Amino acid sequence: MRSRLLAVTFEAENPAEPARFWAGLLGREVIEDTAGLLLPGGESQLGLRFVPGRPGRPGANRMHLHLTSTDLDDQRHKVATALKLGGRHLDVGQKPEETHVVLADPAGYEFCVIEPGNDFLAGCGPLGELTCAGTRQVGRFWSEALDWPLVWDRGEQTAIQSPDGGTKIAWDTWESTPAEPNRQRFELLPTNGNHHAAIDTLISLGATRLATRADGTAVLADPDGNEFCVRPAGRHPAEPPT
Repeated sequence: MRSRLLAVTFEAENPAEPARFWAGLLGREVIEDTAGLLLPGGESQLGLRFVPGRPGRPGANRMHLHLTSTDLDDQRHKVATALKLGGRHLDVGQKPEETHVVLADPAGYEFCVIEPGNDFLAGCGPLGELTCAGTRQVGRFWSEALDWPLVWDRGEQTAIQSPDGGTKIAWDTWESTPAEPNRQRFELLPTNGNHHAAIDTLISLGATRLATRADGTAVLADPDGNEFCVRPAGRHPAEPPT
């Protein structure tokens, strides 16, 4: 049994700040539940959830969101909107000839506003991509786990996309210091409500079970060691994994 990707979870000292930021930037509603603050995806766009952070060394971000632009005016408008909402420019060593704009949200998470005319993100919608530090193996794992086809698989680079289109998720072996603990993670739901069968399938594909919360939410690690959660249907875990 495969699982459904409900959202990507981000830990933050004050979750309300990045939640308001991304709601304003993407034009989405913020829904508060016992799991945190959720910005539902809809129409094949990736959902985002913001939850209280855990103590410890933040480490480098292993996931970056990429926003698309319809033209140069749209790109400039999105950058200006992000800055007005509390974002900031970020220097990650980008070259002068590179035309994407690198920013950080109020919680410090990096993201890019991609230049218009990017063929790889054509038709993906406003939230075009989540790019992750990871191996080819982990990209193929998530393709099987979510039943999303590979749309790119060359060298060490892989990318998957829902059969319905929308946000792509990509992996590449760019340098990143693993966070201690992981502050960005996938949040899954079993497709048919069978929580145990979904977990068994993920383990058979190469996941490792790390813990089980009191409410039954399973905390697992993918083949690269990245934490992710599988929620029982209808449950809303409030706490991050321990």
